[in-house]
Amino acid sequence: MSEIELRIDDLAHDGRGVGRLDGKAWFVAGGLPGERVRARRTAGHRQFDEAQAIEVIEPSPARVEPACPHFGVCGGCTLQHLAPGAQIEAKQRSLLENLDRIGNVVPARLLEPLQGSAWGYRRRGRLSAKWVEKKGRVLVGFRETNGRYVAELSRCPVLHPAIGERIEPLARMVESLDARREVPQIEFAVGDAQGALVFRHLVELGAADRARLATFGRAFGLHIYLQSGGIDSVVALEPADAALSFALPAYDVTLAFRPLDFIQVNGEINARMVDHALALLDPGPGDRVLDLFCGLGNFTLPLARRCAQVDGVEGEAGLVQRARDNARRNGVGNAAFHVANLAADQRDAPWARARHDLLLLDPPRAGAIEVLAYLPGKDVRRVVYVSCHPASLARDAGVLARDHGFRLAAAGVMDMFPHTAHVESVALFER
Repeated sequence: MSEIELRIDDLAHDGRGVGRLDGKAWFVAGGLPGERVRARRTAGHRQFDEAQAIEVIEPSPARVEPACPHFGVCGGCTLQHLAPGAQIEAKQRSLLENLDRIGNVVPARLLEPLQGSAWGYRRRGRLSAKWVEKKGRVLVGFRETNGRYVAELSRCPVLHPAIGERIEPLARMVESLDARREVPQIEFAVGDAQGALVFRHLVELGAADRARLATFGRAFGLHIYLQSGGIDSVVALEPADAALSFALPAYDVTLAFRPLDFIQVNGEINARMVDHALALLDPGPGDRVLDLFCGLGNFTLPLARRCAQVDGVEGEAGLVQRARDNARRNGVGNAAFHVANLAADQRDAPWARARHDLLLLDPPRAGAIEVLAYLPGKDVRRVVYVSCHPASLARDAGVLARDHGFRLAAAGVMDMFPHTAHVESVALFER
């Protein structure tokens, strides 16, 4: 059975359509819920099969024409063929289904989704670079949908224009390098006033290559960094005093960061997310707040403007040092930062034993299950949980409800990654 015809009933977590044929699930790339499609089988498994839609027989009313000519080949986006409103509805359904199925909880209130611009939003990411002998050229872009090759991009409309509109000249510049075969990736980061490129190189770059990179940076107004090994090997090439930062004006806070530091990829949604989280947490001038997985202080420093004391905890020592530096530069004296592995038991740490009135969690995809073995403390009256993975949020929501006596007062999604299946969400828990 190489080709099939079936109806798509749902979206999978990766953006593929899901249908059933003769009782077996099919994951169909390019299919949308409500559509009838003809698809070509690409892989078979015992429990499910995989396919690629080759014809849409009955299109969904939410289907739109993708704006990017590379859509369907480039794996950077999976949902450009679905209208933005329908994308956010699908993400909201995913959140609620996970909360119900995994956590056995239902929010008392559904928060209005946070949405911003669907284009030019991405300010942080990693591009692959590859010298292709048969083509005699360098390709720069995201991986193709099959993951094996680098997509041949000319531009990328979801990236910040400082980067997305310069993919073609960037590829041609890498092509001009003597070490063009030894530059496998280029990371980018964009602050409020400056963009930066970090070139990973597997051999030492000669003077001519360094000059070409510096000239490119000056021509396009981008700071250039070199990375010869791990994160600690990143050094500024041009200019030598390169620096990046973004502001949260509502709190009179500016956060400086290094180009490989974790920052939220969508600057517009990040600013609104901080507002959103603080409004839900509702700190008073006498409150003590615990901010776990605090990073550079994205939530910690705004919280410090609204409360008596805030403790920020983060596992990466470099980020903690930069958070302390950010506090000092912003004149914030009521924020303390601590280095701790939050995947390990930290219940005896002084910050964990201290009294806190409010708790903010912003964990990675794995969630905060280890932390919830000993927190929140009995004095914590509200928890705000910012999540980048609805399944781990749902699991942890069940723990907060079952083991700690909280109710899920509100939950909603934030469209941090338009045109992708990534679901970012926020939840409020109250005693």
